[in-house]
Parts: sequence; C-alpha cells; structure tokens
Amino acid sequence: MSVYAEFVQTHRPSGEYMFEFDGDEQFYVDLDKKETVWHLPDFIHAFDFDAWRGIADIVMAKKNLNSLIQRSNHTRATNEPPEVTVFPKEPVELGQPNTLICHVDKFFPPVLNVTWLRNGQMVTEGIAETIFLPSTEFRFHKFHYLTFLPMAEDVYDCKVEHWGLDQPLLQHWEAQELIQVPETKETVVCVLGLVVGMAGIITGIIVLKTRQPDSIPGCRGSCDNPYETEEDIGECPATDLL
Repeated sequence: MSVYAEFVQTHRPSGEYMFEFDGDEQFYVDLDKKETVWHLPDFIHAFDFDAWRGIADIVMAKKNLNSLIQRSNHTRATNEPPEVTVFPKEPVELGQPNTLICHVDKFFPPVLNVTWLRNGQMVTEGIAETIFLPSTEFRFHKFHYLTFLPMAEDVYDCKVEHWGLDQPLLQHWEAQELIQVPETKETVVCVLGLVVGMAGIITGIIVLKTRQPDSIPGCRGSCDNPYETEEDIGECPATDLL
C-alpha cells in the first residue's frame, strides 16, 4: 500500500513531502535542492515523479497554514514525547563492522535533535538519518544510523532532544553478548553431531521394529508374538536381540 504524507510548520524543517510503500520510504522531495530523492531504487524505473508537483503542494499548504494562524486563538498544540530504542542491524561480533539504529517513535511535532555518543563523546562520522515518517495518531517517527566497529570497551548512547521532553533522553547501548565466531562453528558441529546421532538411534529403532518374529534366531517359544508373555521373553536369548 502506498501512502502519501506532507506537512508544513513554522519551525525547521518548514515542510516535508513524501511517499512510502508498505511502511518503507519510497521517495521524498528535497525542498532545498528541488529534486526527487528515491529511497527504494527499484521504483526509479517503474515510476516518475516531478519534484515541482510536491513543491507546489507545499507552497499551497503554507498559505493555508498562515490563514489558519491568523484565524486561530494561537493555542499551542500538545507536545508528544518520543519513545526511543537502540539496536544493532546485525548480530554483534567483535571487530566486525556493524550499524547501530536509533528509532525515535510516536512524537509530535516533527522537531527533533539526535546526537550519537561513544564513551560520552559526540560522534560526527558514519552517521545517517531518514526524513520524518508518519506514525500512528498523527505523530511521527524517524531512524538514525551509526556505522561502528564493535569493541568490548565501547559504550554508545543515542541522545534525543524534543519539546515533549523535560531534558535530553539518553538511550544507552553496549554489547552484552558478543558472538565469538570460533565458538559458533563448534556449536554448529556439535548440533550436527547430535542430529546424526539421533538419526542413527531412530534408524535402529525402525530396523528393530520391522524385523519379522520368525527371523529372530534362538526363539524356542511361540514365534507368532515372541513378546506376548514373560515366559516367551525369557526363552529368547538376549544376545540374539542385539
């Protein structure tokens, strides 16, 4: 399902115009560069969108906003504080490049300041972010990314500032359970060994179950069902059943 969303406001960013498909950002209009920016490359050849269509809609929306402000009693909207979660894109392995994702969700208005910290120090390289995306109940959400090299001694924080917060929110992250590659391989080998062993046990059971009673050597009792009575069981040598 394709969803279209736009907003204008008196603060930065002053407006935004975007489309999303099945919850993923499809494209947005860069209002400063006046061009369409595609987030899903597969749609570039399937669709075409003139950035000026979005710009014209934003201009009209700003005029309507000014008219509404003049007619209103200037009551401020309620600031909705964000919910913040931080998680790695891939399972964490020491020394293997990865990406930390800071998801800021369910906030209003779309005015936000996000900073990455490593061991308490601001990080300015290897960072990226999405535009403001529509969330539930006329609120917004946004993703911030940090590429990093996991080290045992490093800790990270996603610092979020928003009008709905009394103070900046620090969402902490550090590697709790690091994946060691050699141990992982040994675990796989052990699991495979267990599977092979179980397969051997199951095969043995099937062979034992499918043997015909008259094929059991040394049976001197009734061979219609050699296990029918305790006496019959006693007359079948144990060594012949192995």
